Amino acid sequence: MPCPIARSLERVGEWWGILILRDAFYGLTRFDEFQKSLAIAPNMLTRRLNALVEAGLLRRRRYSNRPPRYEYVMTERGRDFRPVMQALLAWGNRHFAPEGPSVVIANRETGETADPVLIDRISGRPMNDAVFRIAPGPAANERVLNKLAAANRALENAVPAAAVPTDGKAAVAITRQVASSTRARRAC
Repeated sequence: MPCPIARSLERVGEWWGILILRDAFYGLTRFDEFQKSLAIAPNMLTRRLNALVEAGLLRRRRYSNRPPRYEYVMTERGRDFRPVMQALLAWGNRHFAPEGPSVVIANRETGETADPVLIDRISGRPMNDAVFRIAPGPAANERVLNKLAAANRALENAVPAAAVPTDGKAAVAITRQVASSTRARRAC
């Protein structure tokens, strides 16, 4: 399956997998901790943990020999999921918490609530900026090329660039410009 979103969802699994990863980010590592936090059946938790280990998001580490007991710790691949988790948290607070957020991301030093935004590392621009589009990568097959070409044509016809909203707060902190239009074309 060439779609990176489908491949990622295949590894993370359904919502139980994401909630297990959430709890791992909260510092839980042991089977009984996950089971208590999630109120999930042991056989289902075992399957989900094994799938996350197989996908390389968690690693089993023995913490007791008698009886043999294991804990589940984040791998580098699992830690790379943190921005996705933070984006889901912010999106959920923004759109599905009419009573207000029950959990927020806060700056450890100041205590201020953070407002996560995805920023392009090269240009420093928010990814919702109208200059960005989905483009085929080097491994794109003909189906992907055709699908993206059609999608980009439809987007160009439907939304004028000036109508795409940008987040001014996000752009204030990071304002590097792309060196040239040639460099910008190569980045796509």
